[in-house]
Amino acid sequence: MPTILIVEDEQSIRDMLRFALHAAGYQTIEAADTHEARVRLAETVPELILLDWMLPSGSGIDLVRQIKKDELTADIPIIMLTARVEDEYKVKGLETGADDYITKPFSMRELLARIRVVLRRSSPESVEGSLQMGELVLNQQTQQVTCQGELLDLGPTEYRMLAFFMAHPERVYSRSQLLDRVWGRSVYVEERTVDVHIRRLRKTLEPFGQHHLIQTVRGAGYRFSQQY
Repeated sequence: MPTILIVEDEQSIRDMLRFALHAAGYQTIEAADTHEARVRLAETVPELILLDWMLPSGSGIDLVRQIKKDELTADIPIIMLTARVEDEYKVKGLETGADDYITKPFSMRELLARIRVVLRRSSPESVEGSLQMGELVLNQQTQQVTCQGELLDLGPTEYRMLAFFMAHPERVYSRSQLLDRVWGRSVYVEERTVDVHIRRLRKTLEPFGQHHLIQTVRGAGYRFSQQY
């Protein structure tokens, strides 16, 4: 299930968001200011960020700029939460890199609808909680993967790696980037560990003729693609 980072200094709003997001099937992590948000991003890469504009430790806009400059977080969609209603602020937020903008007070029903739209837009292969490429289908709710209708036997690391690849097709990722995105920045693992899990994942996909989807890009890393 998708993880959403809530960056909001008001505890009551964080509590409300957490309750509603959990009820809607999302996982959450929280931060009360920009410093704590950077710590959370170093530990986990969420699928989406809900970001308050005004924070005690700095502007949410400044945090958007930092997130978009970091290669590992640049693709994370961001929805700005703010009490400012003037168009100039909306334009500034969107031009800085935010994907959407909602003004306080807002209805949770509207916010959840916007979250679904933004997540769908950022992961075009995602349909009803699933990722699909050809005959390979990954169900994010049940955390099961099937190919040609048959359930695959994947370890937890291979599942996370495949989920990341399927959510980010066609892009080349180095071993260090895969370590950060799949294992997390706070975990120390040698880069050659990535190769071991790549081999395991390919071996699982080979009987179905899908091992070619995980491609080695010489001198750069790995790519998940249907194109040879």
